[in-house]
Amino acid sequence: MKDTSFSDAQHLAERVRDTMFATDRCAHAMGMEVTAISPGHASVAMTVREDMLNGFGTCQGGLIATLADMAFAYACNSYNELTVASGFDVDLLGPGKPGDRLTATGRVVSQGSRMGVYDIEVSNQSGERIAVFRGRSYRMKGKQVVT
Repeated sequence: MKDTSFSDAQHLAERVRDTMFATDRCAHAMGMEVTAISPGHASVAMTVREDMLNGFGTCQGGLIATLADMAFAYACNSYNELTVASGFDVDLLGPGKPGDRLTATGRVVSQGSRMGVYDIEVSNQSGERIAVFRGRSYRMKGKQVVT
């Protein structure tokens, strides 16, 4: 049964966040936190640590993509239908520097019965855009994140 009111949908999105985050080893290892969630939207943040730096002293691009992917995962699962990535593209626009607080903010662009498209923007604490990410999702019909 689908929730139809905003408060029910918001509560469900929060339950999905809590359930996913409890066992999200990658998010915990990288020091990520889900700072906001609502149906079709999520924000995830992390602070760039010394062990995240590449040979040039900036955040490894793959870790920035991982942060964006995490926001994508929470946004597309916020409806409580088990959803996985079918692909994504990421453009790195600027460096993440040691101590930067990076936030990936994702939103639904289109969500069909199975396929979805989500845009995620990664910015630093000064509001400078670090990366843009477009994710494509696939819903596993009939499977829920929380029951």
